[in-house]
Amino acid sequence: MKTKYQIFVSSTYEDLKEDRDIVIKSILEMGHIPVGMEMFSAGDEEQWSLIKKQIDDSDYYIVIVAHRYGSLDGNISYTEKEYDYASSINIPTLGFLINESVSWPAFKIDKEPKKVKALKAFKEKIKKKIIAFWDNKTDLYGKTSIALMKQFNTNPRVGWVRANKYNGPEILAEISRLSKENSELRNEIEKANTQSNLDEKKEEKKILTILRHNKRQLQFFYIGETDWKDRTEYTLFQIFNVLAPEMLIENSLEKCSRILGIVFNPRDTTKVRAEWATPSNTVRKILADLNVLNLIEPSNKQHKVADNNEYWTLSKKGKQIYKIVREEVMEKNLPIDKDL
Repeated sequence: MKTKYQIFVSSTYEDLKEDRDIVIKSILEMGHIPVGMEMFSAGDEEQWSLIKKQIDDSDYYIVIVAHRYGSLDGNISYTEKEYDYASSINIPTLGFLINESVSWPAFKIDKEPKKVKALKAFKEKIKKKIIAFWDNKTDLYGKTSIALMKQFNTNPRVGWVRANKYNGPEILAEISRLSKENSELRNEIEKANTQSNLDEKKEEKKILTILRHNKRQLQFFYIGETDWKDRTEYTLFQIFNVLAPEMLIENSLEKCSRILGIVFNPRDTTKVRAEWATPSNTVRKILADLNVLNLIEPSNKQHKVADNNEYWTLSKKGKQIYKIVREEVMEKNLPIDKDL
């Protein structure tokens, strides 16, 4: 009978979500059972007991590490705490460390000296057991699959098997009950989805109202001038409509400043300067407001570690709001963005 192994997948949370998902995908494609900390609330003692129970029931343990040490529980990160516990009960552990030469988003790298030191020590601890270095999601997918297959063959564990020998009337009655319960839950989910769609439309309307009724002042630095000129008010609706298409992939804070300067330039005959055409602090506050409305988010695109620029991209909600905005603009057949 085919044995299914339970594999606990651990990492820091936000910065490695996509990488962790690809490992979980590889485990599922191999026909096994992935579990991880996203099911639980870190820091809650009761939840930590549940996490330990899941590790107890697991056959193998995977830890993925990049450039963050993660949230702390006292002086130790939750990721290291999980790793130490798995090691203490002799579960085979597989470590996957990011290749240090790979470019990585700056906002996904710990800068605090205490965490940098702790992360270095944690990596050295992991290196004492089975490890592999990875460059990207595709590389990680292949290396975790190969490492697990080797473990299955050389270090087989207890695993799980189907309990299909128990097929008496009690089981059939329970299946019938669960089928009815499943049908009722599907109806509840359908109702919840309908309400969720209504709530989403209401939220979109609220965001558009906020964009239209909030104004921000821009100043401009023209070529040949020595100071800021032409303080002018624009709605967040106008500003968002200009910046959104430039952030479909990503854009830097400085580039956003230049775009606003070019598009909203009140003088037809004088060009704005190339660098910081509008004030950086003003643009930063505007982007912060759009982030508060969940319209933009920090870009996940990789840059060199030495690159200190701030990069932003449209969020999923931002793309939906931009779609609504552009439909409205096209319906009105407005010629230029700053006339909105």
